[in-house]
Amino acid sequence: MQAFYADQFVLPLPEGHRFPMPKYALLRERLDGEPGIRLEAAPRASDGELALAHEPRYITAVAEGTLGAAEQREIGFPWSERMAERARRSVGATIAAARTALREGVAANLAGGTHHAYAHKGSGYCVFNDVAVAARLMQAEAHRRSRRPTLRVAVIDLDVHQGNGTASIFRNDDTVFTLSLHGARNFPFRKEASDLDVELPDGCTDEPYLKALDGALEALWRHHGATPPDLAFYLAGADPHENDRLGRLKLSAEGMAERDRRVFDACRERGVPVAVSMAGGYGRDMAQMVEIQFRTLRLALESWRQWRARNEAGNAGAAGR
Repeated sequence: MQAFYADQFVLPLPEGHRFPMPKYALLRERLDGEPGIRLEAAPRASDGELALAHEPRYITAVAEGTLGAAEQREIGFPWSERMAERARRSVGATIAAARTALREGVAANLAGGTHHAYAHKGSGYCVFNDVAVAARLMQAEAHRRSRRPTLRVAVIDLDVHQGNGTASIFRNDDTVFTLSLHGARNFPFRKEASDLDVELPDGCTDEPYLKALDGALEALWRHHGATPPDLAFYLAGADPHENDRLGRLKLSAEGMAERDRRVFDACRERGVPVAVSMAGGYGRDMAQMVEIQFRTLRLALESWRQWRARNEAGNAGAAGR
């Protein structure tokens, strides 16, 4: 399974900053040498690609360092050339993962899931919205290749925070279905309307969470009827875990793994390719948080292997006819 990373672009954050920047390199190091995982440095997204989901003025302001003080505060990172480059690479990683998933069934971005970024601004440690850019680019590429009707996309956002930027960008776009399962009382405090929002109370544990997830996935499939979406973006945030500093939910490590397994299984059973991104995670124990995300990727790898086995069986059957 292909996984893309951009952790070489470490932001110069001030002392005491609460964003856990080291987690990305730790996750890549944990995966290095894992049988079946192919690690590759992320490409950088171009201005033209970013403009599929973002306003040109905002793209230029990020690139040239002309963001206003209020804009920088809302993002939560001080501007630097590394900040701008990392943001492009994070989008590039999701683009590459989406292209690969369409060919192979499953692929991953070891960061990404920057769902608080709007078309005109960043927010909540999100500069550009990687899923929004990648979704629109995959639609454009599919149309150029085959003149097919628009590629239909599902966004399955299981970060503990609502995907407000994604919901805003795809508002009134019936080619993209946005699903967000999140803490009701958590950031962002002014939420946007996704196609399906499922709000969870503080302290939500494994059983009610998984029941809510099952209902949300069933609503997603029901919405698409007999024809499932052509591509899913899965935001596998580690922050619903019980030991997350900002999450406010109480999922166990086993509950988190079962969450991932249900998403991968449901998509694979319906033939829906998945581009997975790690999204949020602010664990009190960095090693434990990285292990949760490592387990997500192990389950993604397991699903990828099942995709490959099915495809090989199908090819063998076709050759025998």
